[in-house]
Amino acid sequence: MTLYRKNLKLSQEMFTIISCFEIALRNAIDRHYVHSFGTNWLLDSISNGGIFDNQNCRFTKSAIEDARRKLQQHQHLTPNKLVAELGFGFWRYLFARHQYRVAGNTLLRIMPAKPRSTPTNQYNHTYVFRTLAQINDLRNRIAHHEPICFSQGHSIKDTRNVRVTYNQIIQLFQWMNIDANSLLYGLDHINRVCNDIDNI
Repeated sequence: MTLYRKNLKLSQEMFTIISCFEIALRNAIDRHYVHSFGTNWLLDSISNGGIFDNQNCRFTKSAIEDARRKLQQHQHLTPNKLVAELGFGFWRYLFARHQYRVAGNTLLRIMPAKPRSTPTNQYNHTYVFRTLAQINDLRNRIAHHEPICFSQGHSIKDTRNVRVTYNQIIQLFQWMNIDANSLLYGLDHINRVCNDIDNI
């Protein structure tokens, strides 16, 4: 029961951190593409001849269309509402190969402090895409009430995956020139809760 309660606490804490990161990420992407394509870039992207109006980006286009329909039902369709309606997976996929390319290969500019790639470490859009996939996976585990205090696929108490994902988020904040300490002030207790679980 102690571990169960600690896992709930860790899930609550981690979901808060991921939510703050998701909002920061989507806002940065939106600002970037508003500057490149205009305020209505999302709707324009799925119009005839829009950047996502192609077979390789069909799921991205479909996500925007679904969000638009949902908002139109309640007469709440505005560019900001549309941004807020789209989920983490949508924003992650803007770093996928086809979406990144058709939008001009510029999205990494939202991470001006990203280190330069080396022959052994390629910090490109694929790296960001894969990192966001790990964050999204943990987010979905929490959303589906799965325990996150065990090693994946085993009943062995292990907080390493949470710690790694947390550090990835902090790293991406740094690359985006966002002061994570200020943004997460009073909200970030991940290492303390992980330590509590490790010490049970």
